Amino acid sequence: MSTVVSTDGTVLACTVIGSGPAVVLVDGALCRRDMGPSAAIAGQLAEHHTVWSYDRRGRGDSGDTLPFAVEREIEDLAAVIAAAGGSAGVFAHSSGGALALRAAAADIGITRLAVYEPPFSTDEAQSERFRQYVAELTAALAEGRRGDAVAALMVYAGAPAEMVDGMRGAPVWPAFEAVAPTLAYDAAALGDRTGAVVPVDVLGKISVPTLALDGGASPETLRAPTRAVAAAVPGAEHRTLEGQTHEVAAEVLAPELLAFYA
Repeated sequence: MSTVVSTDGTVLACTVIGSGPAVVLVDGALCRRDMGPSAAIAGQLAEHHTVWSYDRRGRGDSGDTLPFAVEREIEDLAAVIAAAGGSAGVFAHSSGGALALRAAAADIGITRLAVYEPPFSTDEAQSERFRQYVAELTAALAEGRRGDAVAALMVYAGAPAEMVDGMRGAPVWPAFEAVAPTLAYDAAALGDRTGAVVPVDVLGKISVPTLALDGGASPETLRAPTRAVAAAVPGAEHRTLEGQTHEVAAEVLAPELLAFYA
C-alpha cells in the first residue's frame, strides 16, 4: 500500500501496479479500491499502464477530514495524479464519474477521461426521486442509522425493498455500513442541491478527450444521463457496451479502456 496526502492533510491509501502511462481509477458509491469495478479491471489495465487505485476519503484505509466539500475530493484526485507524475488518464464508474467529470473541468492533470454511467438526472421525475433519496439519506446518517442509509441508496437504485432487507444479513453488509457516511459525498458530487441535474455548464469546460460508456442492458435512467454527458462535453464520444448492465464485466470494459487510453 502507498499513501498520498491531499491538500487538507487527509491521507489517501493507494495501490499501484503495472508500468506505462498512468491511469487512475475512481470508484462509485460504497466501493473501495479492493472491492468494486476498479479492483476488477486494474490487473488488465496494468499490462500496459501504471494503474493507481485509491480509497476515496472516508473509505477503506483512507482518512477523512471534516467538513466535507466536493472540492476536497477534487483535491484528493489531484493529489493522486500529482503522485502519478502530474498527468494521468482517469476511469470512473457510476457516481465516481460525477466526481471525475467535475475534476476534469477543474483542469487537475487529467489527460483522457472515461466514465461509465454517471447517474445524473435527465428529467424532473428523476430529480424528484433523487431529492427524496437525499432526504432519507440525510436523516438516516444524522440518526446514526447506517444500515438504513445503505438501504436507501439501494432502493433508489432500483432494488426491491424486500431484497435489500434480505441483504442486511449478507457478509458484505458491514463493509457497506462502514462507508455509509460517504454516500453523502457521492450525492454532493452528483448535485444534491440541484436534483442531480446534468451540470452542462461544468461539463462544457472539459477540454480533454472524453469517453462516456453505458451498458446496452442498463435501464434508460442510466443510459440517458450517459448520452447527456457525452452531448455536454465538447468533442466527447458515446459508446454502448452491448449486453452490459451497471455492473459491467471487466473482460468487456477493459479492452474498451485500453483502446481509449492508447
